[in-house]
Amino acid sequence: MKKKRSERKSTSVGKSPKKDVSHWQNEQIGLGECRDIELEISHSYSGQTVAIPIHVRRAPKDGPTVFVTAAVHGDEINGAGAIRELIMDQSLALVKGSLILVPVVNVLGFERHSRYLPDRRDLNRSFPGSHKGSLASRMARIILDEIVERSDYGIDLHTAAVRRTNFPNVRGDLDNAGVKRLADVFGCEVTVNERGPSGCLRRAACELGVPTFILEAGEVWKVESLVLEYALRGIKNVLIHLGMLSGKIIEPPYRTVIQETTWVRADHSGFLQFHVAPGDLVTKDCPIATLTNLLGHPLESLHSPENGIILGMTTLPFTAPGEPVVHIGLLSRGKKRIEKIVDELADDTLHERIRGDLSSSIRVVEPEDD
Repeated sequence: MKKKRSERKSTSVGKSPKKDVSHWQNEQIGLGECRDIELEISHSYSGQTVAIPIHVRRAPKDGPTVFVTAAVHGDEINGAGAIRELIMDQSLALVKGSLILVPVVNVLGFERHSRYLPDRRDLNRSFPGSHKGSLASRMARIILDEIVERSDYGIDLHTAAVRRTNFPNVRGDLDNAGVKRLADVFGCEVTVNERGPSGCLRRAACELGVPTFILEAGEVWKVESLVLEYALRGIKNVLIHLGMLSGKIIEPPYRTVIQETTWVRADHSGFLQFHVAPGDLVTKDCPIATLTNLLGHPLESLHSPENGIILGMTTLPFTAPGEPVVHIGLLSRGKKRIEKIVDELADDTLHERIRGDLSSSIRVVEPEDD
């Protein structure tokens, strides 16, 4: 079954959009035009229309259509900042094709500074949805019908969950040839091979024949300048690769594919002294954090279960039993090669700047010798 599913996905790559990107409700957008439109998704209790703001930009020539979305979780707004930069960039001259830019998908959650919709449902677990279902289900169905169905490819921008941060990493189903190709060209050092949870946007889009992957980077409730720079670089790389934009693809210093990840969790309550930061490489059994009590006496030392890279971590300086502390992408091979490359990177490279920036909200200290 797995082989047949992969083959079915591969045959759908590059297919024509099911709906015409030039026609949006009563709006018509010609070649070479840009237009701001509103996609109606619901109504408020007072009867006011609730709509998603969308910017559509078309090149003078036909070509692929790419959607770029953010804030499917309403508090994850790093991607919203990146998409706004694209929209406001007057020098972004498409050679061919069309862009569908959606800074905030979950407008209802965004208004409340919340990951979820007002009914407490997670929009990114509600796809493909239904026109007759819950609020989340109806929104999901409209997004697929009106945005994904017009597209050939998709990029969905996310951050870590609340009180966590993520080193930039791309996540997608690498059994899908279209996802693998675009995830690679995006230019992320780390790619996590996963289809995504049931009900998420990228998985539903891929099942419709629209290869889609996500970027995970940074924290909620922030527009972090280096995360924004990272996202813009990757989006432009994809557009250049598809022939939609002129320019040269910017390569990352290294690439690695993560097949398995794990969370290291605390067994005690206490204050955290971190020994690693987002993006750091770790060796099996090396110390990653020490827990102390309020008076500074050590309680527990957390160690890495395998060789890996720090994908994400809590930003809280304290923890309790069972709470996740550090998210590690496991490296079965290639660690020494990556270490050598990273050791030779200049401090002004984006890779090193973003590692430093993401660790600025946590205190990292050297572990004490046993």
